[in-house]
Amino acid sequence: MHCEFFEQQRCTSCTHCATPYASQVEIKDNQLKALLTNLAPQQWQAPMRSQETAFRNKAKMVVLGAAHAPILGIESQLDGAALSLTQCPLYPAPTQALLEYLQQWIRIAGIPPYNKAKKKGELKFILLTRSEHNGQFMLRFVSRSKAVLPRIERNLPALLAAFPAIEVVSVNIQPVHMARLEGEEEIFLTDTQVLMEQFNDVPMVIRPKSFFQTNPQVAASLYATARQWVRELAPVHMWDLFCGVGGFALHCASTTTAVTGIEIEPEAIASAKRSASAMGIDNLSFAALDSAQFSLGQDVAPDLVLVNPPRRGLGDALTQQLAMLAPKHIIYSSCNPLTMKNDVERLTEYRAVKLQWFDMFPHTDHAEVLLLLERTA
Repeated sequence: MHCEFFEQQRCTSCTHCATPYASQVEIKDNQLKALLTNLAPQQWQAPMRSQETAFRNKAKMVVLGAAHAPILGIESQLDGAALSLTQCPLYPAPTQALLEYLQQWIRIAGIPPYNKAKKKGELKFILLTRSEHNGQFMLRFVSRSKAVLPRIERNLPALLAAFPAIEVVSVNIQPVHMARLEGEEEIFLTDTQVLMEQFNDVPMVIRPKSFFQTNPQVAASLYATARQWVRELAPVHMWDLFCGVGGFALHCASTTTAVTGIEIEPEAIASAKRSASAMGIDNLSFAALDSAQFSLGQDVAPDLVLVNPPRRGLGDALTQQLAMLAPKHIIYSSCNPLTMKNDVERLTEYRAVKLQWFDMFPHTDHAEVLLLLERTA
């Protein structure tokens, strides 16, 4: 992938973008095989590749510079100077166009960027999400205070007229001088408060604070593969732990397989329930609970448990509980193969049946891995 920012060493986030993509995939495949050699899956399926460019549906831009010359991007890794990333090749052309416009719109609106050194100014981040399915956008302004609201509201009609694909606009208030991206308060400036997406035949609901995969085409393949594996196993009931907005659960539920989805974030559960209602699924239930605590409160498990934990992995308590509950099969989806390896090695009564990885994050060392485990005792 050609990237002038990488060539100038001003942004090196895409560590391997100078390497031909086919070579990237081969190297990553070999690295994963070396890392996971102890698991020895019976089947190592061909990796699911990504587009090389224009695959990201989400942009997180730091608002830098001054009110008369705002810059959306990052501080250059070369010299610390503000670097505009509105034309980053990871974003599709419609996203690039809107980001470029927003950079000028902020200037016209006279909204002062937040200066973290001086602790002055207002606008901290622009968070932009685009639906692959319908091309609509969710635009979020992250600000230090509500003082920014009048200027945003006064200039919003011009923005919406220029980009009618913007479906949702909100202002997130983050008053604390800290690394955390978002605050607790979300103020909507549009009647619509959710963005609709669709993976395969499944409608998905994106809310401002709920986690959502950033590579929609590869994510659709991930969910479709999990659904196929579940259909081959044909469980009567399954759990989907760390279910998020319900991607796996919504794909895997059927007239013959009931699914219980567990996720600690209530906003994500609200999204999952809305999708299930739209699909007319009546054997799919969701609850806003901690996955470990939910599991520890159960005496028995269904035949199949699907887990999709954060990068830190399952943790000791949940791993031990799964070993004790002893479901016949476990499907483990992981964005961190190392923590997955550590968790699975402690599930000593299970063998790895098959594995496939998905290149959710091209040009980096990251990989999304799907692993099927079967109990042997």
